[in-house]
Amino acid sequence: MQQFFDFPVVPTFSFAGFVPCEGNAAALRFAGRVADPNDSENLLYLHGPSGSGKTHLLKAVAGQRFPYLSLRGVTDPQLILSLFSTAEGLVVDDLHEMPDQPDLRGVIWQLFNDYHSSGRTIAMAGLHPPRQLSNLDDHLTSRLLWGLVAHLDASDDGSRRMILKKVADDRQVRISDDIVEYILATTSREVGALIGAFEQLYRYSMAEKRRITLPLARELREAVLSGRW
Repeated sequence: MQQFFDFPVVPTFSFAGFVPCEGNAAALRFAGRVADPNDSENLLYLHGPSGSGKTHLLKAVAGQRFPYLSLRGVTDPQLILSLFSTAEGLVVDDLHEMPDQPDLRGVIWQLFNDYHSSGRTIAMAGLHPPRQLSNLDDHLTSRLLWGLVAHLDASDDGSRRMILKKVADDRQVRISDDIVEYILATTSREVGALIGAFEQLYRYSMAEKRRITLPLARELREAVLSGRW
């Protein structure tokens, strides 16, 4: 008899745990170079849609060596300064989320200059290419182009399949190919929506104390459409 345990999500934000595909090959290669202390490259900017792997690669660069910070919801410049004032790496995610606050922009600019002039590692990411980050000062967007810049794209179904398998692995769940194909066929192709669909199926499986199978996935879809779940 199978036992059911609600395992927490434990993503492995490492280079080994990253799902490589054609749309992220350059980003993976560049991130590996910036993370290598023996490589001369020390400036990286990644951009791409939500769910494409930017955060995973930034956290892989940070590893156990550098702090990582997402600017989502951050309004206190002192928080940023306290985190990075003595660190050897500046790893900042979600640049597009930075509020339009002069003091925040000033702190990011100050840290960028300090790190760049001292040759320390800088890795940043956002939804858009540097020139399209309208919430940043022009001098910072131009500096981001000095280093390695890569776009991540998970728009092909092969990449989506691999991402779904990885999300299931993080949940310590093995899902069959027919489950993956069913999720792809019944859900928006946006990566975040696909991950959300799997998480919903996982929660339903735990609530029903049943394995994730194609009949269970169909049952859940009927329950959602009828408003029962």
